[in-house]
Amino acid sequence: MEKEIACFGAGCFWGVEADFRAIPGVLDVSVGYSGGNTENPTYREVCSKTTGHVEVVEVIFDPARLSFEALLRRFFTMHDPTQVDGQGPDIGTQYRSVIFYRTPEQYASARSMIDELNASKYYPRPIATAVEPAQAFYRAEEYHQRYLAKQGRE
Repeated sequence: MEKEIACFGAGCFWGVEADFRAIPGVLDVSVGYSGGNTENPTYREVCSKTTGHVEVVEVIFDPARLSFEALLRRFFTMHDPTQVDGQGPDIGTQYRSVIFYRTPEQYASARSMIDELNASKYYPRPIATAVEPAQAFYRAEEYHQRYLAKQGRE
């Protein structure tokens, strides 16, 4: 079976992980950190706002069952993509809205969807989501993986 990988930042990674995990065609989701300048950062380091990392989810999916565009549509509805450097009460660059693309096709799809959403005026403000080349993904500490499920809230 062919697999593809997508990487998204949309605020605190606990809820984002649970949302993506519930989509048919998603094979696995891991929470972690990406986009910064420190190798193997810890949660404490990322929260210190000194590493440049974003809390992200790495989504492994079956492209025969689920398109990248379908993941993008879900991504844009699971958070406020117009909010800069945060989501709700979680404020800071580690909570920013970002798509880390892995292929030229992922980049084109992300830019196209942002342009489409902005043109439609679906959101009252312009989309603030960044579209950036994928960088190293550092898996978060084990206690963060499936955090909401471990709390009985998934």
